[in-house]
Amino acid sequence: MRATVWHGKRDVRVDNVPDPQILNPRDAIVKITSTAICGSDLHLYNGFVPGMEKGDILGHEFMGEIVELGTAVTGLKVGDRVVIPFPIACGNCFFCREKLFSVCENSNPNAALAEKMWGHSPAGIFGYSHMTGGYAGGQAEYARVPFADVGAFKVPDGMTDEQVLFLSDILPTGYMAAEACEIKPGSVVAVWGCGPVGQFAIQSAYLLGAEKVIGIDRFPERLRMAREKSKAITLDYEEVDVATALKELTGGRGPDACIDAVGMEAHGMGLMGAYDRVKQALAAETDRPIALRQALMACRNGGVVSIPGVYGGFLDKVPIGSVMNRSLTIKTGQTHVHRYMRPLLERIQRGEFDPGAIITHRLPLHDAPYGYDIFCNKQDDCIKIVLKP
Repeated sequence: MRATVWHGKRDVRVDNVPDPQILNPRDAIVKITSTAICGSDLHLYNGFVPGMEKGDILGHEFMGEIVELGTAVTGLKVGDRVVIPFPIACGNCFFCREKLFSVCENSNPNAALAEKMWGHSPAGIFGYSHMTGGYAGGQAEYARVPFADVGAFKVPDGMTDEQVLFLSDILPTGYMAAEACEIKPGSVVAVWGCGPVGQFAIQSAYLLGAEKVIGIDRFPERLRMAREKSKAITLDYEEVDVATALKELTGGRGPDACIDAVGMEAHGMGLMGAYDRVKQALAAETDRPIALRQALMACRNGGVVSIPGVYGGFLDKVPIGSVMNRSLTIKTGQTHVHRYMRPLLERIQRGEFDPGAIITHRLPLHDAPYGYDIFCNKQDDCIKIVLKP
């Protein structure tokens, strides 16, 4: 089959690779009909996530048709259309029973690697380094889905791929980020990053009762989408001082909640931006926490800072004193996607979300390297790419 394969930093290719096989009775093989390039994939593309190996198949946002089932899979049949959540969860362990699916304790065969880096291991993740299992991803013609009886989510008749594809990751991720904000009527929420997750975080915050949502970015196309499709007030951080603007928009108090939808590759200006780039280049820190610093300092006393943006390692100059002295709450985590798929599907069916509206590019699978290039370099107004095998 054909698949998008990682060959090194900023080097992805579409190669011929072996077809996936059933390895466990709870496996399924899915013929991919739609897959997407996620902002998190750019962290792999840019070489910031440890544990990648040449030949790894990328992609953790995908859906398709079941073409083969293991003998122990129940509730599914060949021919079913399914969306696959990006974390792999067994459904039976302590954490799965607590609906904390992204920290399943049975799905990462390389847990020892993750424990050295993070203390404990999260769940396995499709197409996302050997620290999270080394699983082949879904930017391919076919994929093996472990624990398919738990993870493969059946798509109702009459719904298009573009309506449901993002249930695999970015829609639940944006929603969980907003849910963590403890939004009440009248709440003001600020969102750093108006990429796909930021757009869904903005929309989710409004659905959960926020009075005002402020989107912060520097790219005109993202700010325009945040205003026109997500109904946010927008700030271009290259044009205004974000801290001052947020105080002005909140009567001096600061937002009730702040969402960092940027993560480890945040862009910074001035001395601190240069500082982070130098430290990252020297491997003195792994991630650039520019957006996180701003969110922590801007949030009102007693507020919530929600972090759906991906961080992989170690940060410098994080204002922990601000967190402690001002009674801030930090909530974060890889998304517990399985928990949200059915409720969000129902919201899509009611017209509360139009996930396909954020798609800017539709490309054949063989154009994946071009897609990574324009997405990474913010060319051609690229915000979200869907690949068709």
